[in-house]
Amino acid sequence: MQADICHLLFWELIISLKVQFIFQTSRIKICFMKDYDTIFLDRDGTINPDPGYISMLDDFQFFDFTISSLKKLADGGNRFCIVTNQSGVDRGLIEQRNLDEIHTFIQNEFQINNIPLLGIYVCTDHPEQATERRKPGPGLFTEAAQDHNINLKKSLMIGDSIADIEGGNKLGMETMLVLTGCGNQTKKTIPDEIQPTFVVSSLQEGASILLGECR
Repeated sequence: MQADICHLLFWELIISLKVQFIFQTSRIKICFMKDYDTIFLDRDGTINPDPGYISMLDDFQFFDFTISSLKKLADGGNRFCIVTNQSGVDRGLIEQRNLDEIHTFIQNEFQINNIPLLGIYVCTDHPEQATERRKPGPGLFTEAAQDHNINLKKSLMIGDSIADIEGGNKLGMETMLVLTGCGNQTKKTIPDEIQPTFVVSSLQEGASILLGECR
């Protein structure tokens, strides 16, 4: 009789502990982080507002969330590369020295904030005389890949234009469309055969998703 009571109490204890364990673990957030070789970033409309052609450093500013978002991604072990079409140079709307000054500023800000930036790859081609370097062509991506031994198929492209998404998709990359810049218009007009892996409101939301889609 006493043995039966002890046996019953033992199983009541086990059941109680199991219920408590399930209750506790149900409140634990399970998070994951996607591991990319390199995160490619478009410039205008993605990391900074795009008012049109930015012809001098005084006209350039990051979105207020850009640096903090990239810092979080960098802390997660990610490295970055900027790929940008800047046809304003060939159109005569931007002087090369002013473009270089803007990009030196960007590089310095990344360095100050410990955000690994492999480089800024630029195509200044006029659209009517475009080479394969102009997105969605592969040129900028393949140059960066050769320079830094990047596995493009294990990389991510983030941008606000069809050219960004198409360029990344063609090279087997995952792609993220941000709805800043011309992103909202891109979302409405992007062809069915050119669809991004992710659609997010901004780089800030994109970083949150990549770092910890908790559920």
